[in-house]
Amino acid sequence: MIDLLPPDIPALSAAIMIVSSFFTSLIMAATGFGGGVLLLSIMASLMPIAALIPVHGVVQLGSNTGRVFLLRQSVQWGYLLPFLAGSIIGAAVGGKMVVTLSDTVLRTGLALFILYMVWGPKPKFIAAGARWMVVAGGAFSTFLTMFFGATGPFVLAIFSNIFPDNRLHFIATHSSAMVIQHVLKVLAFGLLGFAFAPWSGLIVAMIATGFAGTWTGTRLLHRIPEAQFRIVFKLLITAVAAHLLWQGLSRGDWI
Repeated sequence: MIDLLPPDIPALSAAIMIVSSFFTSLIMAATGFGGGVLLLSIMASLMPIAALIPVHGVVQLGSNTGRVFLLRQSVQWGYLLPFLAGSIIGAAVGGKMVVTLSDTVLRTGLALFILYMVWGPKPKFIAAGARWMVVAGGAFSTFLTMFFGATGPFVLAIFSNIFPDNRLHFIATHSSAMVIQHVLKVLAFGLLGFAFAPWSGLIVAMIATGFAGTWTGTRLLHRIPEAQFRIVFKLLITAVAAHLLWQGLSRGDWI
């Protein structure tokens, strides 16, 4: 029998994460932006950092798979093979390094990464249609995701330039790329020995609410005003990242 609550996770924390999975999947499906980073920020404040990246990876795998299924007719499949090639390289290199980082380094790095993704300049891919650029983007973003979990904004930077005028192609293809990335990440953490079984009940519940959020969000795809959303999102995630940064700096175990 699956135990819904993993060890040391209060019922209230689990409930917050399950409900958050619905709303962050809705946000991602409706706007193409922010859901994975926001969910990562919430989970980071409620669960052990050692389990954060692998558990978040499985939940996001389920969320993105549901989004791809609902938008499957808009996926531009030709861009996914080069992204897969780069992602395999990034996962192999990142998987060998992630286990050597301390709790303080991971929390502080995660907080700074989130703040940069929200407020920092995004990379500009001039020759965005070139397959080699998709390969490089897949390698770099998958390497980063082994440490920080939610590198969707980097992948968004690639596909937003490839599909500047077709939002459905953009979101559907981006979601497919994230499925590839999360599959590789989950496999890497499994090979590194992470025990997913104690978290399986919570993961199943979060995937279920995430699919419900994705289903709802796809029906709001053209209705939510992004300008207002982005202001609220940036303020909310900045506050969460600042709290995470304080947690990391207050621990002091840099080695």
